[in-house]
Amino acid sequence: MDWHIVVTFLVLGGVICSLTFLRAGADTILMGGLTILVVTGVIQAEEAIAGFANEGLIAVAFLFVVSEGIRQTGGFAFTGQQLLGRPKSLTDAQARVMLPSAVLSAFLNNTPVVAMMMPIISDWAKKMRISVSHLMLPLSYAAILGGLCTLVGTSTTLVVDGLLQRQAHRPGLSMFEIAWVGIPVMIVGLLYLLVFARWLLPERKPAITPMDDPREYAVEMIVEPGCPLIGKTIEQAGLRHLPGMYLMEIDRKDDVIAAVSSNERLAANDQLVFVGIVESVIDLQKIPGLKPATDQLFKLSGPRSERCLIEAVVSDSFRFINMSIRTAKFRSNYNAAVIAVARNGQRINKKIGDIELQRGDTLLIEAHPSFIDQQRNSREFFLVSQVEDSTPPRHERAWIARTILLAMILMVAIFNIKMIVAAMVAAGLMTATRCCSATEAKRSIDWGVLITIAAGLGIGRAIENSGAAVLIASSFTGMANNSPLIVLAILSLITLVLTNLITAKATATLIFPIAVAAAATLNVDVMPFVITIIISAAACFATPIGYQTNLMVFGPGGYKYADYLRIGGPLTLIVWLMTVIIVPLAWPFNP
Repeated sequence: MDWHIVVTFLVLGGVICSLTFLRAGADTILMGGLTILVVTGVIQAEEAIAGFANEGLIAVAFLFVVSEGIRQTGGFAFTGQQLLGRPKSLTDAQARVMLPSAVLSAFLNNTPVVAMMMPIISDWAKKMRISVSHLMLPLSYAAILGGLCTLVGTSTTLVVDGLLQRQAHRPGLSMFEIAWVGIPVMIVGLLYLLVFARWLLPERKPAITPMDDPREYAVEMIVEPGCPLIGKTIEQAGLRHLPGMYLMEIDRKDDVIAAVSSNERLAANDQLVFVGIVESVIDLQKIPGLKPATDQLFKLSGPRSERCLIEAVVSDSFRFINMSIRTAKFRSNYNAAVIAVARNGQRINKKIGDIELQRGDTLLIEAHPSFIDQQRNSREFFLVSQVEDSTPPRHERAWIARTILLAMILMVAIFNIKMIVAAMVAAGLMTATRCCSATEAKRSIDWGVLITIAAGLGIGRAIENSGAAVLIASSFTGMANNSPLIVLAILSLITLVLTNLITAKATATLIFPIAVAAAATLNVDVMPFVITIIISAAACFATPIGYQTNLMVFGPGGYKYADYLRIGGPLTLIVWLMTVIIVPLAWPFNP
């Protein structure tokens, strides 16, 4: 056996073991393995870094920006809450979570879809008094299943598409080509979850509940003209069951409506007085057409999209002790607007501007992040800290972001424009139309994911160049008595096992050259094997470490490793069986 093959096998085994048992990032491990292959001469440096020029990888980078534009504008946040509605049962609630997630993930990368929907579902679960552990894992699984239906659903599909064009010298996949197998797998997978999830998922309480937060703010929000909530009842608007917050009264012209009924309809310029925790204040800001009622807010310098919420505790040295916020000219002196005040659990029944500030008051402030640096060491405040994820969404640009996303999909699906071109144009339009700033766009790109993909492509090239791929493929075909179907089943099973132990993208890049070699050895079309790798590599259900979305819901859902295996193991077998049956029918071995 050639020593290049020996080195390649040793590196491949070391990479798989390291990804399985070590806590180091996948990007670090794969780059380490690639470095060894370059140093030992198995692969040339030029070939090792060629993965960074892969079209699929570059498309993934631009899709991160597109998703950031959707997130920054709240493109689907409010719509998502409206779609969820009020479920009649736990199964109904799970269906309401999974269907939107699956549909969105077909047209957006599934990772940002889950990131966008997690806070929506978490808040909704609190309102509906449903354990979040019954919803978070179905959310992740539905996003993965939905991502199997189109070219852009997962970054894994885009990476394999790039490999198909570069290494197999075949035309790229069309937008909905994998839907022939992806849609049936998604439907059966969702039905399995709807039937069995309620028994297989645990009943666990979140680590933190709204009652754990002692700071209770009174905040006034104004219903702007044109707000989508105008004409709706309090119940229909979703303002009755806010987690950790309730609507205390409505100020309407000269009338004050106390003990607000669920059937009370909202009108333009209504001032809504809420009492609750800071997390729910953030949620209120995400509703289009609702803004803090203080007029000081709109006199601050700079756009709202560049501001955030900050909590500051008033000290003894505060210049304006026992003076009202209006008299103290807080906005002029600090370039910040106070939107709520918390005082030792006491309810302050005054307008924001009329509140007289006292020592120990916690102020909820909207300001530019520079306020933190300016006041962190000031004697006027005991503590100054930013509230996480509190930048107000650019609601006025939400329709632009949605239009750009739709245009990108149409460019690929109807006009047959390359994914990389469509993603590049969409990302450029997101920044040009200020759906997200250039800084936010750069920050949104997950460089760890990109390095993982590029390094995995380099190792895949080494497996091919060294002859290891041909050797492995020959072993498979010998075991299977030269049966393409059995080889396909073995490759799918190995891919499914590896993707749950390491990562989807790493698995796809490592298995791809083996699949190409197997097709060449059997003298059959490579497409059945390529499609099988796409579906199997993305079907990561049995562990939390194999796929980002599974890891994202691990903590918020209060899950244990066994939960994934208990519900995800049978789902993995379902995907394997359906893939082996459907793929050869849709993509014959000898077309």
